[in-house]
Amino acid sequence: MSAPRTTSLPASPLIESEDRRALREAVAALGRRYGREYFQRKARANQPVEELWSEAAKLGYLGVNLPAEYGGGGAGISELSIVLEELGASGCPLLMLIVSPAICGTVIARFGTEEQKRRWLPGLADGSKVMAFGITEPDAGSNSHRIGTVARRDGQDWLLSGRKVFISGIDHADAVLFVGRTEDARTGKLKPALFVVPRDTPGFEYRPIPMELTAPERQFQVFLDDVRLPADALVGDEDAGLLQLFAGLNPERIMTAAFTLGIARYALDTAVGYARTRTVWDQPIGAHQGIAHPLAQCAIEVELARLMTQKAAHLYDAGDDLAAGEAANMAKYAAGEASCRAVDQAVQTLGGNGLTQEYGLAALITATRVGRVAPVSREMILNYVAQHTLGLPRSY
Repeated sequence: MSAPRTTSLPASPLIESEDRRALREAVAALGRRYGREYFQRKARANQPVEELWSEAAKLGYLGVNLPAEYGGGGAGISELSIVLEELGASGCPLLMLIVSPAICGTVIARFGTEEQKRRWLPGLADGSKVMAFGITEPDAGSNSHRIGTVARRDGQDWLLSGRKVFISGIDHADAVLFVGRTEDARTGKLKPALFVVPRDTPGFEYRPIPMELTAPERQFQVFLDDVRLPADALVGDEDAGLLQLFAGLNPERIMTAAFTLGIARYALDTAVGYARTRTVWDQPIGAHQGIAHPLAQCAIEVELARLMTQKAAHLYDAGDDLAAGEAANMAKYAAGEASCRAVDQAVQTLGGNGLTQEYGLAALITATRVGRVAPVSREMILNYVAQHTLGLPRSY
């Protein structure tokens, strides 16, 4: 009888390559060495996770998506989302992985000048530099067309003025990639543009926002008062700002999905481990369908969201920005919903223990809400899908 025939399946959005599986295992091992206790201790002290960040950088994980010629790994958002998901699954969801290498690194790598790439990308890749991202404004909300931060020319320089809110990690960032608007010389209309602003630039002020989030990254409101910038602070083409902006927002949505999926997996693993061993009468509570079925349903929803996230990352890395935009929105929505339900069910499974610091689940209740409201609310994603996928009339 002949041996069964084996085939080598190609990498796809559904079947990960050997290299990606190896990356998952290696990052998971790194995350376990630090774990939820380390992360919570840092978060409660409002301290950055410097040790984990530095080790991840040394191992090449932070810049895995950045071009190899600038010190990165030469891979894509698919690989970076794996890094974020696996760290989250170990109890260490790193928000700045979304911001610094995924959004800022991607925008500069795709649209920056050679000088900008040389100045920023090697540091973003090796962890020695961190860049925050500033788009949200108090009066604009989800409507990016109402952004009020304006850059006007003053000789060869730019003067940037405006306000931003809910900007992550400025206090430990070297610079911020701000989204502003410039005036079109032909039409007089304002159009999006992106500027790199070092944190110590005169006229750039930031203040922390008190939050009910347990995270090492704090949130800030920003005040820009005629911040003078050199001509080369502008990233890319002044006339292609909207295209460049969405080149960064699609990775943001994909990475946010990976962020919340990691949290969901951590919560599910904790709940399943507890349900296997917690005995109230004569058998573990996980033997009861009232416990087992909701956890099984959460596992299915998390896996479905994970597949959508992999598809979105695959499309983005393949250069299909239009299809990636639709998939990234769907992935972010699915992951946010699945994560909220998984954490809620995990807390319910543990009962009172689910609200203790020992198990580290209670803080995730607020963390998973991030996946529903940021960087774009689930309602706006439903608007997008209704209009662009289903072809229904615009409702807003």
